[in-house]
Amino acid sequence: MLKAHVTEVTQSIPLKTHDLIYLVKKSMLELPPAHLDFIGKINTASIPTRYPDDLQRALQEYPEPVARDCLKQTEEVVEWLRHHSNLNK
Repeated sequence: MLKAHVTEVTQSIPLKTHDLIYLVKKSMLELPPAHLDFIGKINTASIPTRYPDDLQRALQEYPEPVARDCLKQTEEVVEWLRHHSNLNK
């Protein structure tokens, strides 16, 4: 959804990136503070699943209740982005 907003604002395809903070800046959106805080937290939560040791560490850092909360917050951010006026022109 962030890449869709970047595309709309810049009228070009965004760079291949998973840096959510970069995409927020490029989109020129003013997200609610809670959404921005959450995006800042998950921006660094990449889980390299190719390496079992890293996956086990990630599972310890993100037990099921934490993962469910992250999913819930992600859904809220996506809904906010989906209904933002940038995409409803």
